[in-house]
Amino acid sequence: MRNSNRNSVIITSALPYANGEIHLGHISSTYLPADIFRRFLKLNGVEVYHLCASDDFGTPVLIETEKKRTKPELYVKYWHDKDIDDFNSVGIVFDSFSQTSSETNRMFVQYVFNVLKKRRLVYEKEVVQYYCEKDLKFLPDRYVIGKCPYCGAEDQYSDLCEKCGRIPEKILDPRCAICGMPPVKKKSNHYFFKLSNFEDVLEKWLKENKLLQQDVKKYVLNWIVEGLQDWDITRDISWGVNIPITGNEKKDKVFYGWFDNHLCYISSLIELLGDVNKAKEIWNSSKIYHFIGKDIVYHHYLFLPAIRMGINEEYKLPDLIPTRGHLMLQNNKISKSRNWYIGLREFVNLFQADYLRFYIASICSYSQDDINFDWNDFEKKINNELIANIGNFVNRTLTFIKKYFRNVIPNPNEYDEADRKSLAEIESIGNTVGGFILGNEIDKALKNILSFSSRFNQYFQKKEPWKKPEQSAATLFISINAVRSLSILLAPFIPFSVEEVWKQMSLEGSIYEQSWKTIGSILLKPGHKLGDIEPIFKKVDTDKIKEQENKLNNS
Repeated sequence: MRNSNRNSVIITSALPYANGEIHLGHISSTYLPADIFRRFLKLNGVEVYHLCASDDFGTPVLIETEKKRTKPELYVKYWHDKDIDDFNSVGIVFDSFSQTSSETNRMFVQYVFNVLKKRRLVYEKEVVQYYCEKDLKFLPDRYVIGKCPYCGAEDQYSDLCEKCGRIPEKILDPRCAICGMPPVKKKSNHYFFKLSNFEDVLEKWLKENKLLQQDVKKYVLNWIVEGLQDWDITRDISWGVNIPITGNEKKDKVFYGWFDNHLCYISSLIELLGDVNKAKEIWNSSKIYHFIGKDIVYHHYLFLPAIRMGINEEYKLPDLIPTRGHLMLQNNKISKSRNWYIGLREFVNLFQADYLRFYIASICSYSQDDINFDWNDFEKKINNELIANIGNFVNRTLTFIKKYFRNVIPNPNEYDEADRKSLAEIESIGNTVGGFILGNEIDKALKNILSFSSRFNQYFQKKEPWKKPEQSAATLFISINAVRSLSILLAPFIPFSVEEVWKQMSLEGSIYEQSWKTIGSILLKPGHKLGDIEPIFKKVDTDKIKEQENKLNNS
């Protein structure tokens, strides 16, 4: 039974392929927005599960392991562990970061297939499959590249056009991705999922769910109008979840990666809790958010809900699927093959991790529009907004108390109109910013935080506490409480930096033990002694920026 009163949220982030390092493009649409949301919910006392996993199966992985002559299990484990380290380096936290190749996921995928088969929602059909006579193997998915039949883009995979986001029914001008030779065709028996059976219920679900983004729903509904094709969920390769047939497994065929990977959202929770029944109860009583990029809309708005509908919604459908556009780099599409990208670990070796979090959050709109990482813009935003605005207000408040009041928060005098106005600002800002984060508009949330800090810089400047320090108690008392509020407001965005501010204010425990609701309260009292004070941020070095620009231009 579903308990709608449960105060819990499940957040999932699209699974990264276990075949390469995490770069800036990966985190902008999916992982950073999800992490900011998770941290915000935690501060609001919500029981949160942020679930993800490495996407271990599929032809991209198998192609690479064949090239490197290594076992797939070892290859994906290497990238799984490296992904965790890279995510940790920028403060992106998961409650479970599993693997699609885990035994829990394998068993769960086979269970779902058996339920669908029992309900006659899968059927076996002979298909004509591409086969490379040079490499002596069937060529599913990314073993075949060619021209997209919908938008005409060249060098696209047979299972996904990365330009238009459609799944080609039949790729044009096909060739083997390994040797480049045109393939021949051979017969093979595959299993199909009856996606066409779900046109009406998917349309109803999309239209009735008011939380889903309107622009995304519009063209997903157009796909339904065009007619949904039954979905081939079988692949003729050796690496994947084997297909269970009457107690045995077909060893020469596995499930298509997009059949098993979204099921790993659920199996990750099962694995985390170690109890299927408990996982099912929590899943069905929680609000579900699937954070994705726009390139996998088709899978998450059609395949994923149809599969869950197919097992009688044994596990509920998502409440929201926050979908964002891609990250461009210097106005060009990120491409590993052209070396036009910035690795996550490379970045944090150059700059503070919070600089990346702050910059991406400031430009990350809640839409499918692509955003652009620009080194010059990055330098300006960090130096002019994070440091000259937020850093300046925090540092001047702390250092003034240290200099004129022996590092002890003073007892305020009577408040004037400017003081009362500033206290009202503190009281209201939490609701304003929280509303934007709840609405997934993290860029607008951050903009309001910057405005809050800017107004307090102006307040501080107009009060001129340096002229008559002995009469500045009210100014500094209000300002230090604004710093406390600002720290909590920024906690979802720049976690490393605010923990340092918390420490300098000599406050016990982690900032994440605080409640978002206390942002509007005046909780720092006169007589509280601050800790050691020093600047939190360092200005971005212009020479470093130029060096990175030159490195890209010469790649």
